[in-house]
Amino acid sequence: MTIKCMRPFGAKLIKPALAAIALSASVSAFAATSLDRVIAIVNDDIIMQSELEARENMILRRLARSNSAQPPAEALRKQVLNRLIIDRVQMQLADERGIRVSDNELNAALNRIAGQSGLSLAQFRETLIAEGQDYAKVRNQIRQELLINETQRQLVNSRINVSQQEIDNFLSSDQGKLAASQSYNLSLILVAVPPQADATTIQQAAETAAEISAELQNGADFAELALERSAGNNALKGGQLGWKKAAELPPAFAQALQSLEKGQVTAPIRTPNGFHILKVNDTQQGNVQMVDQTEVRHILLKPTEIRSKAQTLREIKSLYNRLALGEPFAELAKEFSDDPGSGAEGGALGWAQPGQMVPEFEEVMRKTPIGEVSIPFETRFGWHILQVTDRRQQDLGEEMLINQARASIRERKFNEELQNWLREIRAKAYIELK
Repeated sequence: MTIKCMRPFGAKLIKPALAAIALSASVSAFAATSLDRVIAIVNDDIIMQSELEARENMILRRLARSNSAQPPAEALRKQVLNRLIIDRVQMQLADERGIRVSDNELNAALNRIAGQSGLSLAQFRETLIAEGQDYAKVRNQIRQELLINETQRQLVNSRINVSQQEIDNFLSSDQGKLAASQSYNLSLILVAVPPQADATTIQQAAETAAEISAELQNGADFAELALERSAGNNALKGGQLGWKKAAELPPAFAQALQSLEKGQVTAPIRTPNGFHILKVNDTQQGNVQMVDQTEVRHILLKPTEIRSKAQTLREIKSLYNRLALGEPFAELAKEFSDDPGSGAEGGALGWAQPGQMVPEFEEVMRKTPIGEVSIPFETRFGWHILQVTDRRQQDLGEEMLINQARASIRERKFNEELQNWLREIRAKAYIELK
């Protein structure tokens, strides 16, 4: 069967005859020593039978480990071949656009995967080898997956736009209101009323709830009364319910809590289940998020083809000594920093908050007092010297809500647009199945 489309990416169209000529030498040489064969041509690349079998075996091992049923062999082979083809097209796109995955990024991903199984990277490698897998091939497969994910992120996200109107609509939706609503830390005492209770039973429950309410008003301990008299599931915990968003609560509860402050108790609230008395242990505004921020600047030196790691370290130490002698940080950053964005601003990175910088940078930033300069330290970007110029707490609640809304909308659109994009790039590729 042959599948053809006349627009490959970034290369001249490869006709079947030309492809056969281009591949004949390598394929013939390979066939002389192995039964392996070409099963697909994808633009100017090939997929071998051995690749298909290796990917099938990897999936079968994964299914076996999770005790999942194995699909019919033909169905699995078709699915795997389709995946190999679309992966190959995406790898070609990544190569055309210069998208790369560094060794540091790959090692970080491998450590995350190993950690999910409670293993160190060395133990993870040993486990794979014990299962008969080639660690180098597994490592390469993970690199390819990271590269494909990054290619999708860059090329699909560039097709997505999130408008301010979409953000406003999201924030006014039930989901947006839930994210923005006030939170309460609550405890509960429930005086239960059985289903289809008669008037006398309901009256007795109402009187019991009124008695408990009066005791609470007179200073009785809420947790003790909950333990003794509540029919709620959390009675043994002193009635504690934990944190609840106002939008998650029954309307009657939310309304009764609106005017209460920390430590106050509601009057009995009637619901079909009985009479509820709530205590507000604490409150938190849904749109208030106080975040510690640090104003920081840095000088970055990166090893290059003409400057070795050792030379880079000597130069960053020299700059540190000049700073210690009183030379202006901003002037040295403008002259020497390899970070063009901040270097032009005297090394200024603005206000940074937890999780924004790489861990090594954040750790040094956290320990450096205001006004002081750190000793040189290394991250995956190179060697740094930083200076903390100020610290503050900032309410980023509204900004975070807007960012969360934008991220939620973008994620939904990404999943929709990804399928369209995959269909398009496959349709534009030259594909021939052997």
